[in-house]
Amino acid sequence: MSRPPNFEFQEWWNKQREKNHELFLEKSDNPNTPFLTVEISSPISDQSVGKDRTRSARQLSWVCLLKLQQIASFLTWISNGFVFLVRTASRRIASPDSRADSSSSQLYRVIKVFLIVVLLLLGFELVAYFKGWHFSPPSVGSVEVLGMVGFMYAKWLEIRANYLAPSLQGLTNVCIVLFLVQSVDRVALMLGCFWIKLWKVKPVTNMEYPAQGENENVEDYPMVLVQIPMCNEREVYQQSIAAVCIQDWPRGRMLVQVLDDSDEVDAQNLIKAEVQKWVQRGVRILYRHRLIRTGYKAGNLKSAMSCDYVKDYEFVAIFDADFQPGPDFLKKTVPHFKGNNDLALVQTRWAFVNKDENLLTRLQNINLSFHFEAEQQVNGVFINFFGFNGTAGVWRIKALEDCGGWLERTTVEDMDVAVRAHLCGWKFIYLNDVKCLCELPESYEAYKKQQHRWHSGPMQLFRMCFMDILRSKVSLGKKANLIFLFFLLRKLILPFYSFTLFCIILPLSMFLPEAQLPAWVVCYVPGVMSILNILPAPRSFPFIVPYLLFENTMSVTKFNAMISGLFRLGSSYEWIVTKKLGRSSETDLVIFEKESDPLVESTNLYRSSSESGLEELSKLEISKKTGKAKRNKLYRKELGLAFILLSASVRSLLSAQGIHFYFLLFQGVTFLVVGLDLIGEQVS
Repeated sequence: MSRPPNFEFQEWWNKQREKNHELFLEKSDNPNTPFLTVEISSPISDQSVGKDRTRSARQLSWVCLLKLQQIASFLTWISNGFVFLVRTASRRIASPDSRADSSSSQLYRVIKVFLIVVLLLLGFELVAYFKGWHFSPPSVGSVEVLGMVGFMYAKWLEIRANYLAPSLQGLTNVCIVLFLVQSVDRVALMLGCFWIKLWKVKPVTNMEYPAQGENENVEDYPMVLVQIPMCNEREVYQQSIAAVCIQDWPRGRMLVQVLDDSDEVDAQNLIKAEVQKWVQRGVRILYRHRLIRTGYKAGNLKSAMSCDYVKDYEFVAIFDADFQPGPDFLKKTVPHFKGNNDLALVQTRWAFVNKDENLLTRLQNINLSFHFEAEQQVNGVFINFFGFNGTAGVWRIKALEDCGGWLERTTVEDMDVAVRAHLCGWKFIYLNDVKCLCELPESYEAYKKQQHRWHSGPMQLFRMCFMDILRSKVSLGKKANLIFLFFLLRKLILPFYSFTLFCIILPLSMFLPEAQLPAWVVCYVPGVMSILNILPAPRSFPFIVPYLLFENTMSVTKFNAMISGLFRLGSSYEWIVTKKLGRSSETDLVIFEKESDPLVESTNLYRSSSESGLEELSKLEISKKTGKAKRNKLYRKELGLAFILLSASVRSLLSAQGIHFYFLLFQGVTFLVVGLDLIGEQVS
């Protein structure tokens, strides 16, 4: 802040210069007065010097006042910013959470107690460090000789060496074994993926449909039912309905069901209007809305399959509201059923329109690329089984009916129906080269809720179908694959050892150094596994370190979800629709524009709607774009673990443990960034 000019001082200075100049002229005009009679010690000069000193002091006071004003304004800005930060944090913490967040309060209390213990231990170790006890720790003796602090530290060393460290070392060894078993599974999946790539193994069809416009026999096309379940999908309903309605399939052989579970009247009216547009274009499309909305997505699909006209259809294709299949989707998937009477499901791969939107979507793309490229492709080729993804797949309706149809007992109805169909002897095919565009969650809140549902549901299902697996007539190898690989290793052991090893054991081992956690467990093996996971998405290789750290950070959410599903906690039955933003690729937008041209040119549709109806639709379109104001949150569990890991990194620094220190530091910073909701979409 620049100092304002002082006009009062300038005026005074000019007057003094004029007076001195007049005095000099008067003395120089008198010839009898020598020039040297003008002395510095004259009263006039003394007075001027005094005035000059007075004015300088006044200027100094002005400068001091300005400096004080600047300091006061800076302190005010700092205090206001601190108050705003505290209020924002308080509002985020006090904001109503979902049941998935509130049910984890028990885990948060455990983390909070753990944090208090870690801080006390860190303070104790700092006192011991400054006393030099890290070089020569005191041995147990009398209080008079050692002093109270020395006596307590000596007893603490004895307790941790004889009682605490052996227990922690035992838990560490168990987690290391589980970690190695899971790593072997990852290596086996990647070897299978390399084998498939090397020999170019992929499912082949017994027939192919001609391209659009060529001579074709309509009777060669089976009857296909296409279902689009949705719930308050304001952002994506148009593109999803359009992508299905422009399928290159005879219109008389396809029926589209828009299964709307929206509880908002505006959203219902918007979707009805969109369905009516395609009806007037000649597409066989129906709008269904349940009066009794129970069972979430499973209940919605079950209700749709109970319609009488479903018996006329042989296959059903399912697309979630944000999925945009290509026009040739049915022509690439349905032919695989020809001649394969024991085939129940054809699943396609997901592709993401917003994978490069932010760091969160890039990390999700790495994870899901490994899931599709390695897990589903390898399992589909070698054992003809994998978990149904709930969308972008085609089912044989007979197989659905044979395994009992859609059940509402879990929040992973897709995995449930896939397991039951597999136990009934049906086979699955995965098509890695057929991709269906969809959207990734761009905010951490939406991603966290999605992951909670994806990891609590499998534990619910495992608890319910464990005895059914044992009693089934499938081979012993398939039973072992379902129990030990599909459920235990990939759904239970992975989140358990990841959270326990890197969030509990690692920081504790810094305060209990008698329990050793080797550096290869902390750094080298996780690094190799991260490289394997990132191979299906090689363009994401620069994000390998953030991916490793973020996956460990997500372990707290996955661990909490696994526990809630395994022990039937309330949040395990919660279904929260993943928030979408309605993003489409440029190619899709061009296709939709071309397909919509005849509709725009035609006036029949607009004549069929009254002016008041058009006005109502325009109001709904405006309301579609306006929603509740979103705010970023603070995540307490992540913040608590951040402070635990950072405290452990300080303790590791005192012990001069290089790899452990850096890992704890970077992992703690990652937890801090995620806990402050600084990853993904940022809102005000």
